[in-house]
Amino acid sequence: MLALLKLLEDGQFHSGEELGARLGISRAAVWKQLRALEVELSVPLHSVKGKGYRLAEPIRLLDSAVLNAPGLEPAWGAHVLATVDSTNAEAQRLLVGGATGAFYVVSEQQTSGRGRRGREWVSPFGLNLYYSLVVPVGGGVRQLEGLSLVVALALLRVVKALGVEAAGLKWPNDILVNNKKLSGILLELSGDPADLCHVVIGIGLNVNMLMADDAITQPWTSLRQELGRVIDRNELVLSINEHLAHYLDVQMQHGFSVLRSEWELNHLWQGQQVAITAGAEPIVGRVLGVDDAGAVRLAVDGVERSFSGGELSLRLRNDS
Repeated sequence: MLALLKLLEDGQFHSGEELGARLGISRAAVWKQLRALEVELSVPLHSVKGKGYRLAEPIRLLDSAVLNAPGLEPAWGAHVLATVDSTNAEAQRLLVGGATGAFYVVSEQQTSGRGRRGREWVSPFGLNLYYSLVVPVGGGVRQLEGLSLVVALALLRVVKALGVEAAGLKWPNDILVNNKKLSGILLELSGDPADLCHVVIGIGLNVNMLMADDAITQPWTSLRQELGRVIDRNELVLSINEHLAHYLDVQMQHGFSVLRSEWELNHLWQGQQVAITAGAEPIVGRVLGVDDAGAVRLAVDGVERSFSGGELSLRLRNDS
């Protein structure tokens, strides 16, 4: 099916006869594959008698040759998939299978994408970015303090460079545009936390999605909605790699503390009244910033308190 989709990605009409000739299959086989694109991958198609078939929207598939081109910096190997349960899960399987060094997994689609707190991450085919980077870490997990915030900061720089100036951060690692979610990050560890381990950095970024099903239960946006143009996801991945490499190097060399002020300058809820769920009852306070380990600092009844943990939920005080 991907070979057929590659022929259609220009968004132009192609006859069944032409497609069959280029693929070396019958017109009936072409029709079956076209149906499979619509049913299995939910790729919308247009069919016009006498003209043939075209995609409802042009698409540019992720290209392993581009992402693994010689001379790229950083030299992270790319594993490019058509579909997978989740890129984080595939990265973990590659580690178990003996993969070494830094590498990343990208997929056109996830069937069981996950966000923080076990939430589903909606992952339609060929529209968004589902990305997991594996980085080896020696010397214990203290080097990883504030890492999810650092990843969000790197991703924010990519988004702003594309022209989404209204984008900002929400603790701990979401990127929002006008209170709509653009991206989420999920970090997982593999190995010995006290010695050599690997961190899997999962990124879900809404890129070219214009519509979504009812599974998304919070306000969301995409780069295409904000910029009014289709984004080349291959170029986007290379930009993310470049920015991540820089910020991860700073993190590993100096820790989060040297990036703390930059992060706070981009925190959309700095100084706002918020409610944080850290148990049975929400705790209400004003955001003071973050500490050197990436925990959020709140003024609660006149007393400064810090909160950290992947299961915490932060909301604006007036957000119902």
